[in-house]
Amino acid sequence: MKRKIITVVSTLFGLMFVNEGLSKFFNYTPVPEDIPYRLTRLINSIAENDWLWLFFGAMEIVSGILFMTNKFRALGAIIIFPMMIGILITHILADHNTLPEVIVLMAINLWAIWENREKYLPMIR
Repeated sequence: MKRKIITVVSTLFGLMFVNEGLSKFFNYTPVPEDIPYRLTRLINSIAENDWLWLFFGAMEIVSGILFMTNKFRALGAIIIFPMMIGILITHILADHNTLPEVIVLMAINLWAIWENREKYLPMIR
C-alpha cells in the first residue's frame, strides 16, 4: 500500500512540473486575472529573458520526468529543489493565496530527498 501511495504522489508531483514546463514552451495555460501585481512584475521580468524562461521550463520537464521514475527520483528531487526554494520565496513575498499548495509541494520534495538521502552521501564525502 505504501508503495502505491508513493507512486501516485510522485507521479502527480512530476506531472505537475512537466505540465508547467510545457506551458512555458507552448504558452497554453491562461494567466489568472487575480494574481498580485508584484507577482505579475516578477513573472514578466523572467519571461522577457526568453532563454531563462525556456531554461526553467526545460528543467521543470526534465526534473518532473525524473521524479516520476523510481530509479531517478533522487536526481529529479535534487534538480527541482532549487526551483522549489525560488517558488517558495516568491510565494512568501508576493502571493500568499497559493502558499499552502507550495508548502505541500515543498514537503513532497523534501520527503523525496529524505527518502533517498543514502544516494547523496557519496557526493558529500
